[in-house]
Amino acid sequence: MSDKFEELKRAMDSTTHKGVHFNQIHKQRIRSAIHSNSLPQRKPAILIVFSLSAAAAAIMFVLFSGVLMQDQVGDRSAALPKEEQWIIRDEYKEKDGTIFSVFPEPNLTAGKSAGYIFSFAEPFPAYEGKTLSINAVNKETGEQINVVPQEKIIEPSPGYSSLQRFATSFEIPYAGVWKYEVILDGDYYGDVVLSVAEEQGIILPEDIPGFVKKEDFQDIDWTRKAVELEGNMLGNENKSGVIGADMPSLTPQKWMWHLWGNESSEFTVAGFHRKTQEVHPVLDNGWAWTMKLGGALNGADAHIPTAVTITKAGEWAILIYDGEELFDVLVFDIEK
Repeated sequence: MSDKFEELKRAMDSTTHKGVHFNQIHKQRIRSAIHSNSLPQRKPAILIVFSLSAAAAAIMFVLFSGVLMQDQVGDRSAALPKEEQWIIRDEYKEKDGTIFSVFPEPNLTAGKSAGYIFSFAEPFPAYEGKTLSINAVNKETGEQINVVPQEKIIEPSPGYSSLQRFATSFEIPYAGVWKYEVILDGDYYGDVVLSVAEEQGIILPEDIPGFVKKEDFQDIDWTRKAVELEGNMLGNENKSGVIGADMPSLTPQKWMWHLWGNESSEFTVAGFHRKTQEVHPVLDNGWAWTMKLGGALNGADAHIPTAVTITKAGEWAILIYDGEELFDVLVFDIEK
């Protein structure tokens, strides 16, 4: 038994439990492995990076596609190159032809209402039941104002098969180049670009008598309205009065003028429209400035019957001159 134990002890001493087992070669290999810069690549990391990149690319594609689709569907202005979007033009075209045109009132001027006719080319079903509005955008300031509120299109223009004569009027607040954007059911439909001139103030007609001055129109008291006088007159007590001014006057009418205290037989009248700041002749159906007065009538010192034409509805100041002197101002609201 003891002999076998000694043999086992000698065998163990010759392997792991005794002697030098890590020589210099073993040590050098261990050090090289520890300090080596060429570590093995981890394949799972490559797969993760590739997957994340692919996902990001897919998200970008979806977002870009959505923006592109929105531009193509919701903004027809992409049909025009940028350099052409602010060129003065009175029609909007696409490759299939003219979509709509605008016919503005001549001599567009800032600060006063002007009339426009928009002529839309598409068949009526393209507009029926939809809302239509118009915005004006200034080129220099970028300011956008809604000049035509939303209006539901129910029927074609009177006498037409579609919207060939969509009439409206509005005021542009200051001069410059303005883009008029038509909005149909909340989406951009097209635009035109017009130039609006500076407000010119009061311009006197070339044929008006020389004694009529701009200052006469600037000093009008618009709160001093003509009042009812005896004999179915409207006017200013003991100064001037008119029979017929309370009748519809936007079509040719006959007015009977009365003056108290005048000194001349020369009777001159100038009509002034407050909103447009326009001066018009009203006597002889809008052709004459001056006429001869007749004698006394209805308690007045002088009178004259004349045919009268008023060009548009609104507040009017009727300036009456006795000879070459401003005699009185009658202020009327004429709506029909």
